Amino acid sequence: MSINSINTNSNPVLQPKGSGQAMDQSDFLRLMTAQLSQQDPFNPIDNQQMVAQMAQFSSLAGISETNTTLQKISEQLTAQTQLLKDIKAATPAPAPTAA
Repeated sequence: MSINSINTNSNPVLQPKGSGQAMDQSDFLRLMTAQLSQQDPFNPIDNQQMVAQMAQFSSLAGISETNTTLQKISEQLTAQTQLLKDIKAATPAPAPTAA
């Protein structure tokens, strides 16, 4: 019994949203589901490769979240530093005292 390949044009083109510079979690999940839906049932994807890809993406998501948090901390420190400079500039210098 021969099995003929099926070619359809109904598969969506998988491209990241936006400018195409970075992929997010939803893009990863779309690619993973497309990969799973197109795999050969007689030759499935290696589970170790799938887990490794998911672990890599999880690490990347954690790094991205850490970067966002550090950026917010940096902005808060910059704002506080500027506020202290403004307070110092607005505070009159104490008058010299005669001894």
